[in-house]
Amino acid sequence: MTDTATHSNFAGPIFAPVDDGYAEEIAGFQTAYTHSPSLVVGAMHAEDVRAGVEYAARHGLAVAVQATGHGLSVAADGGVLITTGRMDKIAVDPQARTARIGAGVRAGALVEAAARYGLAPLNGSSPSVGMVGYVLGGGLGLMAREFGYAADHVRSIDLVTADGRMRSLTPEDELFWAVSGSGGNFGVVTGLELDLVPVAEIFGGQLVFDTPLVDAALAAWREWTATVPTALTSTVAVVTYPDIAPVPEPLRGKHAASIRVAFTGSVADGEALVAPLREIGDRLHDDLRAMPYAESHTIHSDPPFPHAYAATNALLSELEPRALAALRALTAPGGSVDAVVDIRHLGGALRQGNAPVGWREADYIVRVITDASEGDAVPDSHAAVREALAPWTIGHSLNFLYGAGAAANATQTAHGYAPEVYARLAAMKAKYDPHNMFRFNRNITPQR
Repeated sequence: MTDTATHSNFAGPIFAPVDDGYAEEIAGFQTAYTHSPSLVVGAMHAEDVRAGVEYAARHGLAVAVQATGHGLSVAADGGVLITTGRMDKIAVDPQARTARIGAGVRAGALVEAAARYGLAPLNGSSPSVGMVGYVLGGGLGLMAREFGYAADHVRSIDLVTADGRMRSLTPEDELFWAVSGSGGNFGVVTGLELDLVPVAEIFGGQLVFDTPLVDAALAAWREWTATVPTALTSTVAVVTYPDIAPVPEPLRGKHAASIRVAFTGSVADGEALVAPLREIGDRLHDDLRAMPYAESHTIHSDPPFPHAYAATNALLSELEPRALAALRALTAPGGSVDAVVDIRHLGGALRQGNAPVGWREADYIVRVITDASEGDAVPDSHAAVREALAPWTIGHSLNFLYGAGAAANATQTAHGYAPEVYARLAAMKAKYDPHNMFRFNRNITPQR
């Protein structure tokens, strides 16, 4: 432990690789990739973050940040890791319909806090995801088509920049724009003020179809999405469920299509809207219902336990039958790609907003999630999927690229934005982080 980073400088714990607790502190939800920093700062509050950044600047070190480790894909080798999980305070203002959250707040805790007032955040599918990292990557949520990206609903940002300054940003600040959607490239966010929406209950759940109906379910969902209102956001996932006890008996070992629905209208309208989906055929599982928003995590039922995964994605201008056929040729049983395929319907309010979220004109995003057995290299399966979908691809979402850190270069990052947006971000990176202190991410290279 150096004499410039002692416990007396920080309210929270700090760890060197030789210290007890180091391994536990760097562990996250993603188990395939793990940070290996030279120093870990377990931040209790913003001043700890500021001190950690100041220490890194003084020693010419890069800085990584981890709240829950869900999105970890570019692991720190050396440098300083600031863990923010202890910064978990939430303050809801029901009159203003806002929530002020600390850097370590998880989605489930915010949903629960907002629900007490009949309100809801624009959270994603998993309750264990850190809200700050989710929002900084854009935030594609359960009600996305009605309300847009979560990044477009940020009121203020508390940030520590590379010069060690603590800043409070509002939409009038140029740095506010850059931070709200660029994945942690401009500093360490210590807190956010977010809009909440007046949603206490939704109609939602899953319809799951067995192997013989998978192709019919995909085709029917594709056609159905052209007819639904913006108050309905949906996803279809094709999953081969493991044959293990935690999986419900009807789904064990099945290769199935799961259509996930979230609708903010009435139950009667919801039932009418999903009627064409039920006409696809018999379901292995059908739990569509009115539910308190606090139960919205059951719509996707994401795995709650840490595990290893890698993923790529493609933002599509349209989802032609030929695109589905190309995808199925690779990922159906007997195909060369063993993966979970997740296709999300975009459009609606996602097309609007000021945050630098790339390719708002996309109608769908196709995500392909695989194991992480190929380590830091680009999996052949990911390359095959991207090639198959290339005729309809306009870009990709940086927030849904997991693993293959060796490919996390300037070209890959630039493809996440329109050219003029990336150029503006790169110029601002040169202004606020010229030495690229914050580079353990899908990195925006400072403009030279």
